Amino acid sequence: MEAERINWGPSNGYEIQDYQLSPSSWNRYEECPRKYWLSRQGLPKKIGMPIVIGNAVHNSVEEICNIEISDRNPSEKDWLPKLSSEILSNHWQLQKDIFFATSRRSGWKKKSYTKAKEGLDKALLMLLSQAKITDIDLPEITIGMWNKVRDIILANEGTLNSECGKLMGRLDLLLKDVDEQDNEIGWIVVDLKTGRPPKDSLSKTVNRQLRFYRDLLILINPNHPPIRTEGWYTSNQTMHEATGSSVTEDAFGAWQSIELTENPFQATPNEFSCGFCEWKAWCPKWLLAIHDDTLKRHKTFNDEVVTLINFDEEVGMASFKIMVPDGIDGELRDSEKSFGAFLSNQPLDQLRELQNNGYEGPLFLGSTRIDGEIRHMGDWSEILPWNPLIKSIR
Repeated sequence: MEAERINWGPSNGYEIQDYQLSPSSWNRYEECPRKYWLSRQGLPKKIGMPIVIGNAVHNSVEEICNIEISDRNPSEKDWLPKLSSEILSNHWQLQKDIFFATSRRSGWKKKSYTKAKEGLDKALLMLLSQAKITDIDLPEITIGMWNKVRDIILANEGTLNSECGKLMGRLDLLLKDVDEQDNEIGWIVVDLKTGRPPKDSLSKTVNRQLRFYRDLLILINPNHPPIRTEGWYTSNQTMHEATGSSVTEDAFGAWQSIELTENPFQATPNEFSCGFCEWKAWCPKWLLAIHDDTLKRHKTFNDEVVTLINFDEEVGMASFKIMVPDGIDGELRDSEKSFGAFLSNQPLDQLRELQNNGYEGPLFLGSTRIDGEIRHMGDWSEILPWNPLIKSIR
């Protein structure tokens, strides 16, 4: 590995600045400033299988790239599938332990391991193709071939910090860009993506994310060679280059906007940012937007703020009264509307725990599935105390 060729910036960036701008925090702030503000309050985060798959694949690629094999026979075959399976199995178990130790989680899906295995295999094939080793199955990859892959890897899982400590990014891979004669002509910043690939071109947010990595690398490596940035989508083994002007100036401008304040940032409710927000149980603006028709209610799945009427934990049946906003800071009043729900798995356990702990306040119900007059809550759902934040707790 040749990581010493790269300047990663100060390792103590968090001591230089109390907070840093990353591509994910930048995107979250632009989606909704309140969403970003809530994400920095130390609230319990949510985990699902896409995160498990992504972490397992990324961590496995990192370990495989770092394994020292120079002392093995260059002609040895059938080693890579065995090694990658063993490494993935270990990381899968680690992710499973983290998953079940997390209070907010979706249902565990054993079959997702197959998707992770496919993702890892495809990531390795993409690395091989970058080293100009193509049209060959993984069992046929020799130690000598993999050494050629290792020769183009400058670093993997490296954290970049601007010299001022305001900007940070984490690179999945930094590779040599080589010509047909294997001469190095530049660097390639690679971001592995295990999610859905773009139909045509990268989305604006992903394109900016990749340019952020490129520009941060340029910022702290003034003598850099030509650099390009690619998103590698493992599901269909496609590589998408991020192009465009520098985002550095805009990034520093964004950094000035994200310093945490005692009062919440402005909320900008909309279908996308609220639909995929994991902080709704702490956001009174979301509840107001639902009831003033800024946000549309879905016909199949709805989030609700309720109070509990009855609960039969043995049967897994509960009845709830819908609450509506009575002010701008999360105060509630009775809507006089109620519904019954069948609960199983995680939401059933969550309601049991709240009852056992003596909680009697309002509840946030995430993703109740509507079936006539009855609703269903399973592994896709969650039950949390309704606890709107109107002052910072950090």
